[in-house]
Amino acid sequence: MPPESVKTHFELFALPATFMVDGEALSARYRELQRTMHPDRFASAPDRERRLAMEQAAQLNEAFRVLRDPLARARYLLELRGHRFDDEHSTTRDPEFLMEQMELREALAEVRDSADPLARVGVLMDQIGARLKAMTDQLGDLFGRDSAEAQREAVQTVLRMQFFRRLEEEARNLEADLEDELDGP
Repeated sequence: MPPESVKTHFELFALPATFMVDGEALSARYRELQRTMHPDRFASAPDRERRLAMEQAAQLNEAFRVLRDPLARARYLLELRGHRFDDEHSTTRDPEFLMEQMELREALAEVRDSADPLARVGVLMDQIGARLKAMTDQLGDLFGRDSAEAQREAVQTVLRMQFFRRLEEEARNLEADLEDELDGP
């Protein structure tokens, strides 16, 4: 019979509930747990055990998805600490940040008009990636401090990262479209 459900993703992986996670150790533990919890191991078990194995496999996959992604991990940690995100209404009101977002979106919109659209979108993706890395590093620092102020800053950083993730996705889609156009008929 598979092991009982656990309370948090961190507990499932036997990790401390911290922002900094060893990606290699996480992946190794995931593979290990996957082998022991895989529903196929319970194919001949009674219905209840098979259902439990399916639920635990789903929980394992979700926990791994969350813990390996810095943005999802930060949100999860903040939720464990009592913060609730309202994706419909939670946003940042930082005027500098909002101006940066507008400028990057305008730059993305103008990519097709540049002399070398693929190179231009590549430059923008590098800028976005650098900002996401800086915010990930900032979250590492903020979660390292145990204060209400650091938690408030972490929430704002998560909200900013969400904007950048959407922007990153738009840039990737644009890059794929440009590559398809070059490969065209």
